[in-house]
Amino acid sequence: MSVSNRRENILETVVICGPTAGGKTALSIKLAEHYALEIISADSRQVYRGMDIGTAKATAEQRARVPHHLIDVVNPDEDFSASDFLRRGRSALTAIIGRCRLPLVVGGTGLYIDALLHGLVEAPAANPILRMALAEWESRQGPGSLQDRLRSVDPEMAARLKGADRVRIIRALEVFYLSGQRLTDLQRRHSTKTSPCRALMLGVMPGRDLLYDRINRRVEEMFEDGLVKETENLLARGYSPEMKALKTIGYRECIQYLKGRMTQQQAKEQIQRDSRRYAKRQLTWFRRRPEIIWLDSPREFAKVLKLIDHFTMFT
Repeated sequence: MSVSNRRENILETVVICGPTAGGKTALSIKLAEHYALEIISADSRQVYRGMDIGTAKATAEQRARVPHHLIDVVNPDEDFSASDFLRRGRSALTAIIGRCRLPLVVGGTGLYIDALLHGLVEAPAANPILRMALAEWESRQGPGSLQDRLRSVDPEMAARLKGADRVRIIRALEVFYLSGQRLTDLQRRHSTKTSPCRALMLGVMPGRDLLYDRINRRVEEMFEDGLVKETENLLARGYSPEMKALKTIGYRECIQYLKGRMTQQQAKEQIQRDSRRYAKRQLTWFRRRPEIIWLDSPREFAKVLKLIDHFTMFT
C-alpha cells in the first residue's frame, strides 16, 4: 500500500509505543507486509553504534526487509539528546513522506516521541556549573532541601515532582534561575502551540504476567546471544564504564559481572528486575496520554489494520 496525497505541511505518522518487550518490533515488521512503510526508532539507546544486543535492536534481517532510521547514528561516547532526536526525526519524517511511504515511529522512549510530535519547551540549555552548585547545596542542607527551594519559586512543579526526582528538580530550578521564568509557565505556553504532526497513537500492551515473562525470557536470550561479549568489546574499544550509555540496564550489570562483583546469574536477575521496573515507568508515562489506543497486537492485529487504514484514508 502506498501512502500519498497528504495535506501540505502536515507530517502524518503512525506511532507504536509501549513498554520494553511488549511486542512493538514484531508488530512493526508484520505491518510492513501490508503497507509501504519505513520505521523511525524512538529508543534512546538504539542510537548508539555497537550496542545491539542490550538494546534489542531490530535484527539485520529485519532491517534489510524494512528501512529503519535513527539507529546507529552516534558512538556510545557521543551526546545525543531529545533535541537531536527531534531534529533528525523530523528530517526522517519529511523524507519518508516525500517518498509517498508511511512513517512508522516505533519505540518506548516517551520523551523522544513527545519531542518528535510536539517539539520541545523553549528553555535555557543545561548549565553544568549551576547544576553542580545546586547538587552541592543539597548535600550540605540535607535531603528535600532542593524541593523546598523549588516550592518557593515554582510550587506547581514542586508538587508534581517527587523528592527523589532530583534530576528534574534541579532542571526546574536551573530554568528559573537562568530565565527568570517558571518551568510550569513555559510548559503551559508550549502546550498551546500547534504541532506540525498528525499521529495515530497505538500502544502495545500484553497482560502483565505475559509482559514480565517476555522480559525475563528476553534477558535470557540476550545472554545466549552474547551480551557479555558485546559489553567486553565496548570496554575493549576504550569506552568508559562511567559513560551514560554504559550505565544503562544490561550493560551496567554485565560490567559488574566482568569486574567480579556479581555472578552471571545475579547479573541476569538484576537486569530482569530492573527491566520490569523500567516497563512500569514507561507505562506510567504513556498512560498519561489519552490519545493512545491500547491493544494486544497479536490478538487484535485486524483492529490495528483497520485503524491504520482509516487514518491513512484522510492523509
